[in-house]
Amino acid sequence: MEDLKKRAEIVLEKLNIEDKERRFREIEALSSVPEFWKDTQNASKLMQEMSLLQKEINSYKKIKELVVNERFEELEEPLKDIEVYLYLSGPLDKSNAIVSIHAGQGGVDAMDWAEMLSRMYQRYFERKGYKFEVIDRANGEEAGIKYIDFLVEGEYAYGYLKNENGTHRMVRLSPFNANNLRQTSFALVEVLPQTDDDTTIKINEDDLEWDFYRASSHGGQNVQKVSSAVRVTHKPSGIIVTCQTERYQNQNREYALKMLKAKLLAKAERERILDEKKLKGDYKPASWGNQIRNYVLHPYKMVKDVRTQVETGNTEAVLDGDIDIFIEAGLKELH
Repeated sequence: MEDLKKRAEIVLEKLNIEDKERRFREIEALSSVPEFWKDTQNASKLMQEMSLLQKEINSYKKIKELVVNERFEELEEPLKDIEVYLYLSGPLDKSNAIVSIHAGQGGVDAMDWAEMLSRMYQRYFERKGYKFEVIDRANGEEAGIKYIDFLVEGEYAYGYLKNENGTHRMVRLSPFNANNLRQTSFALVEVLPQTDDDTTIKINEDDLEWDFYRASSHGGQNVQKVSSAVRVTHKPSGIIVTCQTERYQNQNREYALKMLKAKLLAKAERERILDEKKLKGDYKPASWGNQIRNYVLHPYKMVKDVRTQVETGNTEAVLDGDIDIFIEAGLKELH
């Protein structure tokens, strides 16, 4: 009971409720002006912010009421709901996300594993109520996928998903091996923040080199007859982005620009964090070769996060998108 009371006191202090109520009133006043709705993109962004503020304000009031009335035994659920938001205070955490999955070492098994991860994250997006669509995808020759890119839109999408960055390792009996031998496969997950705020990242058109070609992914014969797929190279950074899943070239061009902005934004954020670590003297080179999570299906069943040590034997649920225990533990580990 004392633990719940202490957690409640921390939440009530950190929520900065006066600032949130003031910001809520500001947006509410703006939304009452007819001109506000002319800029639909900005209006949508502010209304989303207003909705999040309302949730936090309501949570504060609920927790405050329970504490005042000393109903501490009822605090667990409202605290659990709001505590996660306290860990989502980064400058990009409210952003949408671009999630990329790449098959690594392991041949056909790795491509199949990449597709299994793709299904896992799609189930997770559905559980969270996120809107998502495929930006780009390349199928494996025999099975699975070589890579896939998702645009994920929803409340704190990047904040929740950012700690999924890294190598995911699968151990199982291979369905592609005639002797059904145990196989270890790897896939890389990359999570990037996606924002339509043009003040954050500015791209000079002269720095872009565009290539247009015929799509090789799904879409039917119409796609194959026209150069609907796009490839854009950002010359200063050397970053290359491709997109070919949409039927029309201008749609692929729009998605490619979104992904390029996300990659440049992530690059800038990595450089900022790197500079901070160098100043603190605790800089260590990043290593993509080390897995962040192990998924073992044979000789026993276990999914274990290497960073937080959180584990579960319910591998079926995890692969069906039930990864909240890893997401929440990862957020706490960052603070």
